[in-house]
Amino acid sequence: MEQMVKSEVILSVYIISFLIGLPTNLLALYAFSIKIRSKPLPTDILLLNLTVSDLLFLIILPLKMYEAASGMKWNLPNFLCSITSFTFFSTIYTSSLLLMAVSVVRYIAISYPITYHQLHKPVYAVVVSAVIWLISAAHCSITFITQHHPSLSSKNSSFCYENFTKTQLDILLPVRLEFFFVLCLIPLLVCVYCYLRCIIILYSRPRIPIMQKQKATGMALGTLAVFLICVMPYNVSHLVGYFQGDSPKWRYYTLLLSTFNTCIDPIIFYFSSSAFRCTSEKSIFRKHVSGLQKHATSSG
Repeated sequence: MEQMVKSEVILSVYIISFLIGLPTNLLALYAFSIKIRSKPLPTDILLLNLTVSDLLFLIILPLKMYEAASGMKWNLPNFLCSITSFTFFSTIYTSSLLLMAVSVVRYIAISYPITYHQLHKPVYAVVVSAVIWLISAAHCSITFITQHHPSLSSKNSSFCYENFTKTQLDILLPVRLEFFFVLCLIPLLVCVYCYLRCIIILYSRPRIPIMQKQKATGMALGTLAVFLICVMPYNVSHLVGYFQGDSPKWRYYTLLLSTFNTCIDPIIFYFSSSAFRCTSEKSIFRKHVSGLQKHATSSG
């Protein structure tokens, strides 16, 4: 009965996330594609990559739906299990690293406008995005190693990336602990620092309208909420699992929170990019940068 309830809950979350996340992220993809063709900004390029990451996650989600509908048993070919697991986890960490990169760009734009202007070339955002994809892919290659390495592979093929042997856990648990620190905790701390500094600087500028300050604050809090609600619980299971010596039973439910991330990201897109605003309305960050640049020019 418990397994049935678990499967039904997981399947319901997957379906809801797919039905909401797919159209909203396709809309985001269309908006960013148009925006980048006309005037590419570093933040728009990073958020376009974030949209692509979410769409890749949603594309493989039907396979996870089939798994949940089958009582969490994997009745598909093993190679699909490897591809699904790799895509499922790598896109989660790609999203967190891209959100961190967006926060750094915002912080530089607010605190160091001259430096931001010098690093404004789209090629830098493209390089950063490529590095992030490589980092997440390299880390999540453990899904292939665990399932296909001769000394680690399990003969139990009825489950996909679950029910690990002791030999697999001896390798997997330390790797997951590194995931917690490198791919979750550090990006979270960077985001907290960058956005707190942005908010403090913006509220110290009396000429900036209060409405624009509130929008910037909403964007910062929304991004931090994604980390705390969608990313952190799953990564805390890595920390707990390392000290327990096994995967916590509640680990899979934390993955459901990560699934909802695909529905929340488009909301952040709205606050983070001018691609989702009226053409007559300028970004609060670009206004601030432009004003500081003019002030620096006149002072010079």
